[in-house]
Amino acid sequence: MADHEGTSPNEAMILALTYLPLFELLTMARVCTSFRDALKNDTLPWLKIVVDRPLNCRLSDDRLLEVASMAKGRLQALVLINCLNITYYGLLTVIHHNPRITKLHVPGCTSLSPGGVVRAVKLLTKDNHRLRSLKISGVYGVRPEDLQTLHGLMDQTQQKRDKIFYHLHRIESNDDPCIDVDICPKCGDVRMVFDCPRLLCRQQQKHGECRGCSSCIVRCIECGVCMKGIDQEVEAAACADALCLECWLKLPKCNFCNKPYCSLHADQQHILSDSAGFICATCHSKFS
Repeated sequence: MADHEGTSPNEAMILALTYLPLFELLTMARVCTSFRDALKNDTLPWLKIVVDRPLNCRLSDDRLLEVASMAKGRLQALVLINCLNITYYGLLTVIHHNPRITKLHVPGCTSLSPGGVVRAVKLLTKDNHRLRSLKISGVYGVRPEDLQTLHGLMDQTQQKRDKIFYHLHRIESNDDPCIDVDICPKCGDVRMVFDCPRLLCRQQQKHGECRGCSSCIVRCIECGVCMKGIDQEVEAAACADALCLECWLKLPKCNFCNKPYCSLHADQQHILSDSAGFICATCHSKFS
């Protein structure tokens, strides 16, 4: 650890910094001069930039350019999750200075346009460079012809489509498709399209009855099965997500209204100090 006189941090500590999320990395850069200098002079911690909460709402084009410049043109992965203020200008400027990016994820970046995304991918696929992963779910207005262009640029026209399950799509995997969106067979929109993990539905997959986007097919957020049929009614949850009966029975319930939170929103529970269990946010506001 660095001392107050600014001696160099331990090499093992510098190596550990490369595994920190961006928020913690920027925080460590303010700890002392030696940490700041070490991070400024080493590109390794900056080769993969991932921006999620709590930085995503505050990230501007200028701040993104400042952070990306730390990679000195060697940026490999740019992941911007729900970064509402990032525009075409910011994205393309970063790509212009870092043409070897192999992973570009901009889900929920609503200030970006489909045309901007296409131009970004064109830059990243020049000179036979391969963009291996693209995520654009939540970018408004993507048309089937835009998707076809992206598939052509990424040379994915003949690729067999990998299955995407609703309850697992937030977890990154090596089996993820190169492009996260597809044309929904129900509504025809370009969105994330999910398959059903239920055995019966997989056996009847040729009919494609329960394959579709989240707007067309309601699915259990815990196990990803479709909520179709009389035996698959949507069970009430303390959050806004849908639950099947089997998952509803397994989850702990609010002491007052007997509604569970899904695993994704379990942090919204208000733990009771004087008794076992919890109460949901709605009941807490009513009775507190």
